[in-house]
Amino acid sequence: MTKKFSSKIEAKSLVDEVTARLEAAIIGGEIAPGERLREQTLAVDFGISRGPLREAIRRLEGRRLLERTANIGVRVPELSPQRLDDLLTVREALEGMACRLAAERIPERELDRLRGLLDQHAQQREVTSGEGYYQQSGDFDFHFRIAKASENDLLIAMITGDLYDLLRIYRYKSSTMVGRATQALTEHQAIVAALQSRNPDTAEEAMRTHIRNARIHARLALASEGS
Repeated sequence: MTKKFSSKIEAKSLVDEVTARLEAAIIGGEIAPGERLREQTLAVDFGISRGPLREAIRRLEGRRLLERTANIGVRVPELSPQRLDDLLTVREALEGMACRLAAERIPERELDRLRGLLDQHAQQREVTSGEGYYQQSGDFDFHFRIAKASENDLLIAMITGDLYDLLRIYRYKSSTMVGRATQALTEHQAIVAALQSRNPDTAEEAMRTHIRNARIHARLALASEGS
């Protein structure tokens, strides 16, 4: 059979790359919450046509990293301090339960992968310099991996769906506070150690402590922006 798919694969790869670059810019704060996206400027900055850019924007709208508002256009959504606090309070309970279940169910090979993932994070320039702690989505995200290790489909859907990507913005903001990046990495390592111990109580408490600390630093980050 004659191959006819090379151009489509290249086009899809371009959209994937633009989506990833735009996502990183949003999570990392280069495009701030509330900021409007200007397609022409972005297309020039990325050196691409508007077609792939618009497809990338549609994808990120679907993941709630972008929102389209009448008379405003496309922008990065904002969370009020109270809304953010409420969401992180709920996530403390959800992720604590996921970590409890993971302590009982996670296979050794996945623990090895988690340790390897944290070793990669420890080498990030931003983490070593204390500037922040950026994690890609999906399997490159420590929290996503633990949610999957719970093997509870409903819990996984609640943690990794809906506002998962939007909350990653505020997780990153939290990590930019002085000392938080290295502290967060240390807390991640403590969570893996708790999982290794196979003690559900210890694992849940390690995750709850981590989320509580993230919530405190997220509040501080938002307060510093408003001052």
